Amino acid sequence: MRFLCAATASVCVWLCAIGSSQSYAADLEQLLKDGRLPGLSFAIIRDGKIVETKALGVRDASTAIPVDDNTIFEAASLSKPVFAYAVLQLVDAGVLSLDTPLSKYVPDYVKDDPRAASITVRHVLSLASGLPNWRSKANPLRTYFQPGERFSYSGEGFLWLQQVVEAVAAESFNSVMARLVFDPLEMRRSSYVWRADFEADYARPHDAQLAPSDKRRPTRPRSAASLHTTAADYARFLLAVLSGARLKPETAKQWLDPQVRLRQHCIECLSNDGQDADQHVAWGLGWGLEADAGSFFHWGDNGQFKAFVAGSLADRSAVVVFTNGYNGMAIMPDVINQLMQGDYVAFILLNYARNANMSAWLDWLQTSWIHWFK
Repeated sequence: MRFLCAATASVCVWLCAIGSSQSYAADLEQLLKDGRLPGLSFAIIRDGKIVETKALGVRDASTAIPVDDNTIFEAASLSKPVFAYAVLQLVDAGVLSLDTPLSKYVPDYVKDDPRAASITVRHVLSLASGLPNWRSKANPLRTYFQPGERFSYSGEGFLWLQQVVEAVAAESFNSVMARLVFDPLEMRRSSYVWRADFEADYARPHDAQLAPSDKRRPTRPRSAASLHTTAADYARFLLAVLSGARLKPETAKQWLDPQVRLRQHCIECLSNDGQDADQHVAWGLGWGLEADAGSFFHWGDNGQFKAFVAGSLADRSAVVVFTNGYNGMAIMPDVINQLMQGDYVAFILLNYARNANMSAWLDWLQTSWIHWFK
């Protein structure tokens, strides 16, 4: 009996240690190894404060130079909520309206399509514009359904809105973002274009076999995907999301209020496939929302850079994770669960392949916990 009590106590201590910073750092290192990923950087916010930033792995597998807190990552589509924040400030300033058509300011972005003339700022931010994610031969630039009718992910809409912002603000996109976001939030290592000072410390992209690729250095900003930043800088932005800083209270509320609910299990949903089932996910003005859990999220996928952010207004907590490898989303559910425990429906919607090694380990741990304490 004494041995059983001692063993049980040891198990409890071990399980509690998993939640410690030192322990989950070791778990994350194992995730990187099992997932064949070079590096990772994250930041955690609890109770409205940044409580931890951490970097693991390497910037470049060929040199083994470690990732640090200042390492620049591609944010990919985590660019979109940051741009949305600037847009909402322009709305508060009376420069834009959520329900004014974009065609009023930039009339020729979508040609020969009368429905496109009704696309508004709200439609773009809530991913209900009806435009494709990116134009292609298979999906030319046009509306595929009536704007506002349903969700379908679109980067094209953000690029159109970017042109509108430049037109109404009468300044460059970079200047707008610096004035409304980067400077006031002290995001000093963030930009939608490449900067010379990034050269000293940046993450290089890697393919699925851990081979490094050439790093793109964008000279033209793309509001939907070209943000370069650090986990610490993005956490400063998340503090503004959680507090509603620089926004009117009603605008801050709308930012995270459902504008459109997802009824199809897809991301780019240009055709109506007949599905009509609640996916338990909605979209606000730039954020994915899990209304049942009271959380917001977004993911980023630039091929060999993957990222994820999640947060809760009620708990004033959030986490952001950046990786510099093609396999990043395979381990992301396990990484997020380590840093901010919870089941995120978003991962079911995104439907990336999971890392089998770590998923099996977590299943074993859960089963063992039940066996030990039932």
